[in-house]
Amino acid sequence: MATKTAIERGEERSAKRQEPGALAEFGGGALSKWSEFTGFLRDVRAEMRKVVWPGWKEVRVTTGVVIVATFLFGLFFFVVDSFFRIAVYGLLGRLGGLQ
Repeated sequence: MATKTAIERGEERSAKRQEPGALAEFGGGALSKWSEFTGFLRDVRAEMRKVVWPGWKEVRVTTGVVIVATFLFGLFFFVVDSFFRIAVYGLLGRLGGLQ
């Protein structure tokens, strides 16, 4: 029986320590791994129940935003790349690198 101070500290332990049985030793702890895996799947299922999926309208709007942003970034990089291409060719032409 645990003492009062041990109980207050949360140190209550069983006087009899249980030895792992044959099933716990099966396959190097395969059953414990299986129980960890099933616990993980339970946690995944619980978290997936908390997910709020977007509606069809929200999916269409965000898809449109992504497509427009992609074209704008493409246009921006095309302009910047053209500018640097012209600048590098002009510099190389003046230095005699292009013949």
